[in-house]
Amino acid sequence: QLQASGGGLVQAGGSLRLSCVVSGRTLSNYVMAWFRQATGKEREFVGSVNWSIGRVVYADSVKGRFTISRDKAKNTAYLQMNSLKPEDTAIYYCAAQHRAQAEYTSWGQGTQVTVSS
Repeated sequence: QLQASGGGLVQAGGSLRLSCVVSGRTLSNYVMAWFRQATGKEREFVGSVNWSIGRVVYADSVKGRFTISRDKAKNTAYLQMNSLKPEDTAIYYCAAQHRAQAEYTSWGQGTQVTVSS
């Protein structure tokens, strides 16, 4: 089970940190990712972290502004979002992909991020 939290309303230029707590599984063979979906748009990949080795990948739209990290002891992934823009407004989801699978099969419930101009 994935539980995302930390969303809210922030002014442009501000920061938020999202958390995704994972329960019921060990994550050593997983990639954890963040996606987002704005109203009327398709779901977009934001970034991911390989749980074992910590390698991170980011979408071009968030590079240099967002940082993904994980706390193995807490089984929690984080998305630190800085220099937020109105176009970052979306519902943010965390997801997990086992390395033996081709898709993200476990999803959190989403947390709303709204950036005002």
